[in-house]
Amino acid sequence: MTATPIFGITGWKNSGKTTLTVKLVEELARRGFRISTVKHAHHVFDIDTPGTDSFRHRMAGASEVMIVSGNRWALMHELREEDEPPLDEILPRLSPCDLILIEGYKREGHPKIECRRREARKNEPLSPRDPSIRAIAADMPIEATLPVFALDDISGLADFILKETGLDNRPDTERTEERGSAIRDPQTAA
Repeated sequence: MTATPIFGITGWKNSGKTTLTVKLVEELARRGFRISTVKHAHHVFDIDTPGTDSFRHRMAGASEVMIVSGNRWALMHELREEDEPPLDEILPRLSPCDLILIEGYKREGHPKIECRRREARKNEPLSPRDPSIRAIAADMPIEATLPVFALDDISGLADFILKETGLDNRPDTERTEERGSAIRDPQTAA
């Protein structure tokens, strides 16, 4: 797939995947890691706004539209009649980073944490049938053979992911370089 370590957050709808992913990104970025994410959507979505120039380019038939400003850039790719690309085709499109967190893609074989919440749409455990699930994060007591974390134990879950991906022993100087200098903890940087 990619040389960059990947780790997934999976679970049924309303199981806390997005909240956990956001909190993990915040925690890992605070620790000095450069994080990218991939979010799988089962529904039709559009990140563009009708009436904008980029929207008009797409509606005119452009297969890809890149919009660039001083703050960010985005590449929109229209599938038109193409099938949804598999995860291993999407990952190489990301810029270099230390870790890619993947939200969703529950049927892919990358290592994952399964989210479980009482309020989830389904409560059927995924881990008994998915050997790629390495741990469970839940808001309720769970009996399992896998490590179980509280859904709000962000520090513990971040430590677990770093250990599983081998990033726990990587010094700051080996982390992805950003704008020509190694990413460092701002509290220890001179």
